[in-house]
Amino acid sequence: MGASIFKTKGIVLRTVRYGDTSLIVSVFTERFGMQSYLVYGVRTAAKKGKGGANLFQPAALLDMVVYHQDRKSLQRIKEFHWNRQYEGLFSDITKNAVALFMVELLTKCLRQPEENVPLFQFTEDAFSALDRATPIVQANLPLFFALHLTYFFGVLPRLPAPEEVEGLPLYFDLVDSIVTATEPTHLHYASGVTAITIADLLQVRQPEELTQFTLNREQRRGLLHVMEQYYQQHIQDFGSLKTLPVLREILS
Repeated sequence: MGASIFKTKGIVLRTVRYGDTSLIVSVFTERFGMQSYLVYGVRTAAKKGKGGANLFQPAALLDMVVYHQDRKSLQRIKEFHWNRQYEGLFSDITKNAVALFMVELLTKCLRQPEENVPLFQFTEDAFSALDRATPIVQANLPLFFALHLTYFFGVLPRLPAPEEVEGLPLYFDLVDSIVTATEPTHLHYASGVTAITIADLLQVRQPEELTQFTLNREQRRGLLHVMEQYYQQHIQDFGSLKTLPVLREILS
């Protein structure tokens, strides 16, 4: 059976050159999940100033008409254009660094080409929030995104009831996925301000609320390192985040 034609939104994750004029693009689509597309002649169009390859930047949000065939590893795009043109996400160095971190983190977690509309909407909203973010929100957004992304992969850290931990020191147990007042018997945990901040961030529902977190540079670095370790514990073959060293340097 041949390919059918569908409309879908998509978030660009990665682009690889193919031949002299074409691209292979990894896209997280709203309708089909993670997909790879062959886009013919798009680099020629960009050279002629018609727009093409420049639309396929990581984090770009596109409206697409695609040919889709189940179980096929490489699909084709019939039409594509911006769904939303960001104001500063591509041009602002800090926002772009945050966006690339978010893209890499999502890419490492997405393994199967399955529809996941709630995850798509969460990611779309996060990039929109980053585009319009104030400096303090954009500095805290990587932590918010990394923590709440865990929900969609079944490893959202659990919070204790307030009365269970009131007045007690907190520990973030990276193995058992819980913030607790009981010190873990293994070495994979964080304590002190890190554990308290993790607990507080887990209760944030909208990026705009991140203005209340006045973290310094070292605290953010430490928290990002803990989150990388957390993903390494729970996502198979996660490895290390190549964008994280850049992000650590750029965030104030």
